Amino acid sequence: MAGAKLSARQKMINLMYLVFIAMLALNMGKKVLSSFGYLNEKLEESNTSVGRDNELVLADLRTKASEQEEKYAELNNQAMQIHSLSTDYHIYLQAVKDTLLNSLKPELQSDYESMDSESAGDEYFFTGERLTDSGARFVSKINSYRERVIAVLGDSIKADIRNNLNKRFKTDDVDLENGLKQPWIRNRYEGFPLVATLTNISVIQSDIKTSEKEIYNSLLGRQLSKDASIDENTYKAIVLPSKPAFFKGETFEGTIVLGRYDASLKPDKVVINGKEIKDRENGAALVKFKAGKVGENPIKGSFIFKQGGELVNIPVESSYLVIPKPNSAVVSADKMNVVYRGVENPITISMPGVSDNKVKAVAVGLKQVKGTKYILKPAKGKQVAINVSGTTSDGTVINSPPVIFRIKDMPPPAASIRGKFGVISIPKSSLIKAKIDAKMMDFDFDMKLKVLGFKLKIPGQATILIKGSRLNSRAQKALVKARRGDVINIFDIKTINIDNPSYKMKRALPLNVEITN
Repeated sequence: MAGAKLSARQKMINLMYLVFIAMLALNMGKKVLSSFGYLNEKLEESNTSVGRDNELVLADLRTKASEQEEKYAELNNQAMQIHSLSTDYHIYLQAVKDTLLNSLKPELQSDYESMDSESAGDEYFFTGERLTDSGARFVSKINSYRERVIAVLGDSIKADIRNNLNKRFKTDDVDLENGLKQPWIRNRYEGFPLVATLTNISVIQSDIKTSEKEIYNSLLGRQLSKDASIDENTYKAIVLPSKPAFFKGETFEGTIVLGRYDASLKPDKVVINGKEIKDRENGAALVKFKAGKVGENPIKGSFIFKQGGELVNIPVESSYLVIPKPNSAVVSADKMNVVYRGVENPITISMPGVSDNKVKAVAVGLKQVKGTKYILKPAKGKQVAINVSGTTSDGTVINSPPVIFRIKDMPPPAASIRGKFGVISIPKSSLIKAKIDAKMMDFDFDMKLKVLGFKLKIPGQATILIKGSRLNSRAQKALVKARRGDVINIFDIKTINIDNPSYKMKRALPLNVEITN
């Protein structure tokens, strides 16, 4: 039968059958290629999502390092090194993918069914029995990443993290079924269609992001575990007096808590100045005893906890200050040792040992804002006296000697064009369009000034009076005649303080403008 001569009809039938079988196989192959492509898309989407999560963890770690340097600075440094290594490696792999994709025509780079050839990958990685420079670098990069990450983590690396890194970024020869070995890169990338090669590289990128996430969580978890333990290095006893100082004979009142205060963390025993404190609330010891002698007095003791069947002692070391009863007030200018007419001068007034609501201050133009904060708007004269009195907790009224402040007028503002003062050089065309502004120089108060008018003098021409902050038509026409090198004088500049228009401002310092062309 094998040697029998086939009719033309039979030959046609057989040929059609072969074409049909080939088409079936081809369609199945195309579906597999598409599946690889869709898998690659999902991997890239996942890598982007995990990358965003990693960035959030890094940001949190950076914040912790800035707030608690001793605890988190080293961890943050390790994380930043891991991030740098991972980013560099991820970028390199993306460049390899881009190079492989560019072997296709642009219109085919998103068509997975056209990525059925293995030539692009084979030519990139292999040359006969040897690796290309690109192939050798590909293997070197994965080995370098694994080794450098492990080196950064050092002895602190967890066993499971190390094992995962060695497994994910392993490049050892692969055992075959026939007992032979095959180089890792040939096993993974030789003879594979392009879409499969791209997907395999995306898998490595996914391993990078996953490894980053595991490492960051491990670093944070290590510190959180350390913080959860009770010892004198992570917890400090803090004394919180009810007020910063006490009069002689007063009763000291305050609380003592632990740093990283947790209401559920309750001590088994508290001893302060040799006496056990029984009065406790929400994990805090409530302390009350007679204030000692005038000056600094110590507070020493212990917070005692049971942990793992053993007693943990957290030392308490602090102090409080006892001062004599006050006989004078403290009055200070927030900005300077003088007050200025025409502005609201902020003043702080307090009396040591006297509550803010028990302090009274009186002066011409003085108004209380809130608590110790006052506003002083001086009137006429060269000085103002502030009289202060206070009532102590035992009802004693204390009158402070008057506090005198000098009153000064505000200095003149300085005129400017485009933020330039004094003598400036600009083109004629720029001066024609310019706006004249004014600003208080070296003055501690923020003021909004408005230019109401000024005079303009051009060499060889009459002085022009201008209303507003810009040159009028007459001034513009006169300026056209000015020549290069002429110095234009802008003077007698009138301004107002927008927030206090009733105050008569001094004339602003003049401007001398040299024409450049």
